[in-house]
Amino acid sequence: MTSTLSLNAGPADFVAEVDALGERLHLVRERIGAVIFGQGEVIEQALITLLAGGHALLIGVPGLAKTRLVESLGTILGLDDKRIQCTPDLMPADIIGSEVLEESEGGRRSFRFIPGPVFCQLLMADEINRASPRTQSALLQAMQEGRVSIAGQYHPLPRPFHVLATQNPLEQEGTYPLPEAQLDRFLLQIDVDYPDLDAERHMLIATTGLNEATPRPAMTGDELMAAQQLVRRIPVGDSVVDAILALVRSGRPEPGAQDARRFVAWGPGPRASQALMLACRARALLDGRYAPSVDDVLALAPPVLRHRMAVSFAGRAEGIGVAQVIEQMMAPLR
Repeated sequence: MTSTLSLNAGPADFVAEVDALGERLHLVRERIGAVIFGQGEVIEQALITLLAGGHALLIGVPGLAKTRLVESLGTILGLDDKRIQCTPDLMPADIIGSEVLEESEGGRRSFRFIPGPVFCQLLMADEINRASPRTQSALLQAMQEGRVSIAGQYHPLPRPFHVLATQNPLEQEGTYPLPEAQLDRFLLQIDVDYPDLDAERHMLIATTGLNEATPRPAMTGDELMAAQQLVRRIPVGDSVVDAILALVRSGRPEPGAQDARRFVAWGPGPRASQALMLACRARALLDGRYAPSVDDVLALAPPVLRHRMAVSFAGRAEGIGVAQVIEQMMAPLR
């Protein structure tokens, strides 16, 4: 696949590009599956995030290969990846970089910018909720704008630029919960669960011997950006658009509502609709299809909406969680 796509290509060219990219993505999934076991849905949602040009929040207990997944994606997709271990004493300069004062041999002094680890293409922010709000806001600017500001000067980040952040749902002492504004910047919230028995058995045999599989490149950063452009050219039918709008709007609180909205404290905004539309297009492309369907909307509604909603006090009193509210929202579309 070439790294540039013609925006004026005809239907035949479009079909050929989708088919060619589908073959390449099949190879990508094969090579990820060779090093990550039993996390097929997580891998799919991570690839959807990258194809859609977004960021993802991975939530799961320690030891479920979240870090290995990000490292493998960096290698297989040909991206420059870096990792940050977030801690309460991590400062914004530790992420975005800082200016240092240097003196030349002639005695002239000047500032030189030293880039931080955020200057990469795939950034893993491990345990992001352990970083202070000030540090989280610095990362927020990088995620939203694709640039950082140092001493009044803007520095653009490499392209493509994606953040895959992790969060441990168990240890909450000494953490700073992500504010709603930053949660909304994540395209998907990917819940990482335990592998099934067969996958864990395969993992035990494959990773404790002498010859452990290592990830191998299958794409380049330029090809990923070309794929992201192709995602935005995927046509979306009116039925899918209507399903997205109906679903997202049914999750917004409304006085006197008798459906799922009566349990919602605050719901998804227009950015959720945009995220769901892009994610559905990316899922169709990942499967080698030329257009998304309502099934894509139903499959991606939980990871798109679960971090963009909160259950009201009345809902919590009845034992209702966000997952149950989303299930009620999806029922009319089934």
